Amino acid sequence: MRKLPEEREASTSGPATAGAVKHDSAALHVSGKARYVDDLPAPANLLYAYPGLSTVARGRILSMDLSAVRALPGVAAVLTCDDIPGHRDIGPVFPGDPLLAEGEVSFLGQVLFVVAASTQQVARQAARLASIEYEEQPPALDVVDGIGEQRFVRPTHSQQRGDTRAALEAAPHTLRGEFHSGGQEQMYLEGQAAMAVPQDDGGMLVYSSTQHPSEGQKLVAEVLGLPLSLVTCEVRRMGGAFGGKETNANQWACLAALLARHTGSAVKLRLARAEDFITTGKRHPFYSRYEVGFDSDGMILGLDLELAGNCGMSPDLSDAIVDRAMFHADNAYFLPAAHIRGHRVQTNTVSHTAFRGFGGPQGMLAIENIVEQIATATGLDPLDVRKRNFYTAEGGRDTTHYGQQLNQHIVAPLVERLERSADYRARREAIREANAASPVLKRGLALTPVKFGISFTVQHLNQAGALLHVYTDGSIQLNHGGTEMGQGLYTKVAQVVARELQVDLASITCTATRTDKVPNTSPTAASSGSDLNGMAAKDAAGKIRRRLTVFAAEHFGVAEDEIHFSAGYIRAGEHKLSFAELAQLAYMHRVPLSATGYYRTPKIHYDRTTAQGRPFFYYAYGAAVSEVVVDTLTGEYRVLRTDICQDVGDSLNPAIDVGQVEGGFIQGMGWLTTEELVWGEDGRLQTTGPAGYKIPAISDTPEILNVELLPDSPNTEATIFHSKAVGEPPLMLAISVWAALRDAIASLGEYRHSPPLDAPATPERVLAACQAVRTAHREPRP
Repeated sequence: MRKLPEEREASTSGPATAGAVKHDSAALHVSGKARYVDDLPAPANLLYAYPGLSTVARGRILSMDLSAVRALPGVAAVLTCDDIPGHRDIGPVFPGDPLLAEGEVSFLGQVLFVVAASTQQVARQAARLASIEYEEQPPALDVVDGIGEQRFVRPTHSQQRGDTRAALEAAPHTLRGEFHSGGQEQMYLEGQAAMAVPQDDGGMLVYSSTQHPSEGQKLVAEVLGLPLSLVTCEVRRMGGAFGGKETNANQWACLAALLARHTGSAVKLRLARAEDFITTGKRHPFYSRYEVGFDSDGMILGLDLELAGNCGMSPDLSDAIVDRAMFHADNAYFLPAAHIRGHRVQTNTVSHTAFRGFGGPQGMLAIENIVEQIATATGLDPLDVRKRNFYTAEGGRDTTHYGQQLNQHIVAPLVERLERSADYRARREAIREANAASPVLKRGLALTPVKFGISFTVQHLNQAGALLHVYTDGSIQLNHGGTEMGQGLYTKVAQVVARELQVDLASITCTATRTDKVPNTSPTAASSGSDLNGMAAKDAAGKIRRRLTVFAAEHFGVAEDEIHFSAGYIRAGEHKLSFAELAQLAYMHRVPLSATGYYRTPKIHYDRTTAQGRPFFYYAYGAAVSEVVVDTLTGEYRVLRTDICQDVGDSLNPAIDVGQVEGGFIQGMGWLTTEELVWGEDGRLQTTGPAGYKIPAISDTPEILNVELLPDSPNTEATIFHSKAVGEPPLMLAISVWAALRDAIASLGEYRHSPPLDAPATPERVLAACQAVRTAHREPRP
């Protein structure tokens, strides 16, 4: 059941500027008419590319015989690292990501060479004909071993507040433990794809399914040895991305462009699903170990926490991802004394990369596991432990362990509201009574909060640009640096312009993101798409509105404060004319009707030397209550009901925001329950498609799913119309499902034993946890 403010359910038939407006491409999506990279009309003489992949996880290349590859009929070109005219390393931040392997391989599936052929089938067939000899070495795959061996892709970073050791020694109770959380495949519907088209000026036009067109442009230019001005990257839409196309799209765009430069023909590279799984990064698996001190009321007094991200073979974005895990190792809880260390461990797997939440979910899950352990140790309701540890405005409990002061205290009242609306207390009592009478099927209930920081933690990425054209018929063309991956960004930013100019949303066309229209853009990531691009578009629209205001005042001989924009019309004193009429009139009087807009996020900073600062402009909050039932003889389970309350500030579009909450929650549920990535001892990924890798199906959705956007909660920071980000925060609401599974399992031991339940909580792990609790309950306590 969705709860939307009725007054915001605006129609697109009238002068809609805000509210629950449908996605701009919704009809195209459901009809199959939306064009993605692979749907673009094929240029003349188009060639198809495919990569040749390593078959070992670690070793030295002794020889590479590609004669059979070149000899296959239909093959037009075969390129290796020696054919790259410019940069050979495409690491997005730090080096370590060779475009084509040179001398050594670091994971099974690394790209060694690339083929261009007359058809996709020929290219794939040819890529498998190489004869390669390796000097193979045992792959390093264990993250715990990596910590001990100091095998890191980037240096360890730490954050500290207070004397943690003294706090732990003085605490009435302490616990030690460790916890593993698995990775996650982005599983976008549209796989990685790019098409490169040579231009007659020596440049390159690249169509790429990427969240970061400007980075794709830069790396293509560097690989080809061209100035950036000769490379244009265009993105109209992606069929999903979730972070997997932030940096991982670059390799395929660069390879297509390299082949296009070499052959003089347009080249398209589209990965099949199995190779997409093998060659692209996932959410980082994490390992944590901790020592926590607390009192009998469950109050945390001190925490020593190590977080280790399994980064794979290279840095990629791991430095920032582990940073964000550390920033979110408090979730919604005040840590009076804390020492948090983040390790970036190198392993011989594909380099792991961005995924919705960008490390935040792993950090939050680590602290939520600790809270669960404290609740079991004290015999308290986990919700009471959570509430007692919330940040508050009183008593100096309002500053994070990295020095950022909270200026909105939303989580406590939000949780209280959800606790009441979901009838948490009564249901918990009813579940305990039902479990006592049911020896096999056990139910569990949990309420977990979310506090998620909004901003790129790399400061310079917090900027955006926009380009706005008003035509003489009153129609408007909007372009900005954000990319559309199904999340409704184009719709939201267009709504911002419609609201600023007070015109009908239907009069605004949002064109494909292109690096020759808005340059030097940031990735569409970190939940900042609407915040950054919306503000840039508002700036551009405000400039045009200001010009039209000044012109109308002069033309009609009235004061500027007598110019009013409303519902597609402009009033100038006693005069009223449509927006189109004013645009035509302004053009005839040589008033410029095009403007650029720009925005950079204020106030944010972080000093890594002191590990203190304000890395986030604001926080988004939420909470979820989930109820599950577990078959304790098989480990199988179902999610029966979930109630969610999410703070999105003053929502730009409630319909889109509710959809994001629902989708994020289900995706998070998949990460924490059924989605398990399995690597063999040889470093080969065993789960390379939906037959072995189980994302949630519609049947896994809770039968009852109540979603409420927290009403009357405008953002106190000057965000776009006081809204809040909604892309990533809802994913972490799914921690309530994992906690509810723990609660159900704990009932086997009368809630006195903590279930050992790493994530994902697959049926096998749930069954093992059930057996462990039964065993612990039978054994007498020392």
